[in-house]
Amino acid sequence: MYNNKTTDWLGHPKGLFLLFSTEMWERFSYYAMRALLVLYLVDQSHSRGGGLGWDQASALQLYGTFTMLIYVTPLFGGWLADNILGQRRAIMLGSLLMALGQFSLALPHHWIAGSELYSFYAGLSLLVLGNGLFKPNICTMVGELYQSDDPRRDGAFTIFYLGINSGMFLAGIAVGTVIEQFGFSQTDAGTTQLIRNYQAGFLLAGIGMLLALLLQITLAQRLLGDIGVEPTAKRERRRSKCENKTPLTQQEIDRFKVVLIMGLFTVIFWAGFEQAGGLLNIYAERFTDRTLGSVELNPAYFQSLNPFFIMVFAPLIALLWLRLGDKEPNTPVKFALGLLLLSIGFLLMVAATLQQQDGSKANMLWLVAAYLFFTLGELCVSPIGLAMVTRLSPVRMVSLLMGAWYLFMALANKVAGIIGAMVGSTDTDSEQAMLANTLAIFGGLALTAMCCALLLFLLADKLVLWMHDSKAR
Repeated sequence: MYNNKTTDWLGHPKGLFLLFSTEMWERFSYYAMRALLVLYLVDQSHSRGGGLGWDQASALQLYGTFTMLIYVTPLFGGWLADNILGQRRAIMLGSLLMALGQFSLALPHHWIAGSELYSFYAGLSLLVLGNGLFKPNICTMVGELYQSDDPRRDGAFTIFYLGINSGMFLAGIAVGTVIEQFGFSQTDAGTTQLIRNYQAGFLLAGIGMLLALLLQITLAQRLLGDIGVEPTAKRERRRSKCENKTPLTQQEIDRFKVVLIMGLFTVIFWAGFEQAGGLLNIYAERFTDRTLGSVELNPAYFQSLNPFFIMVFAPLIALLWLRLGDKEPNTPVKFALGLLLLSIGFLLMVAATLQQQDGSKANMLWLVAAYLFFTLGELCVSPIGLAMVTRLSPVRMVSLLMGAWYLFMALANKVAGIIGAMVGSTDTDSEQAMLANTLAIFGGLALTAMCCALLLFLLADKLVLWMHDSKAR
């Protein structure tokens, strides 16, 4: 456990800001790729740096499977870190694998003519494996910087979450610009078409991942000391001088129940929220008027709205919780509020879709407003959930439990892909049929989130009781 007060900066250990920066570049890499993935799959310009020409339903199903696996593998990565690798080695190995994955996606089509899918699937596989090693352990190391009763812990996760979203914000803008700037014109039947160079975007994502790895290699020992070096399960056995695993206490079992129940509600939240990279990405491209003055905005730019709003509102939300003092909502109530805000966001998308009944495209302000409410909901769920898991988990199992927490998000992402695929395909459905499907999806998500918010609010007191006087705020 980190306790060297002489290395504090702005009231927190300097190691926090190293983890902040590492996570920022990893998230830049992942969200740069995520902003392009569905657009790359459905783009019909299959040449050089163009897309693969898939239909929307198939692309969204693959997106759901990929993002599901992104959240399944942290369970295994957490176990490996706890028992064999240690968190720091797991992070470095994961960073290397993810960089190789991005570079596999970036291989130009004309280098591998006829084998694009081999390189594509190899890249996705490396990203899944590397992410499994990286994701649970970077969060766990943040928790290890503080004693369990340190009042700075929740503030530290808010700072860390700003790092996540700084990378996400940069990603959407950077790749949207790069794929346009490094695109090229193609003349066909007397018309000129701009072909977006997706491979340039994937290359940029790979460079971001290498920066995350470089930070860990050069600064981790100096700023983190021994944190993350020794596997936590091995360390706990050594401290207790007992090779046998200590049975779970009733208090730990109750806390596990809280994590399980909160995880189920997390599935509902992220199944709606993760439409951002799939259905909402296609909605922005096909059904939204993206004209700003004389410029048509690239749909990838909308992926930067969520992290931008987080950077603006995260400090304000943290200040709000602080100002409320004893009146601050407990963790389950914050989750319920997050689900309610998600529901409002989808109600706005229902209104946007209804606007299109006259055949016009939706005003992009509807999409901006929806992303705002999604973001406010995320601030009530995601950082609070990470802090809750590190607080309620036994020390010997903290990385494993963090990986298990991501299993709920894995399920949510697969469900999100299945739901998004219900929009249909331009190959088999008319645009009006797709709009009708979109309206039903948005309405169903709004109603489901609202009902779950009410149920969780009713369960809140019982869940706090099972936390056994743990810091539930």
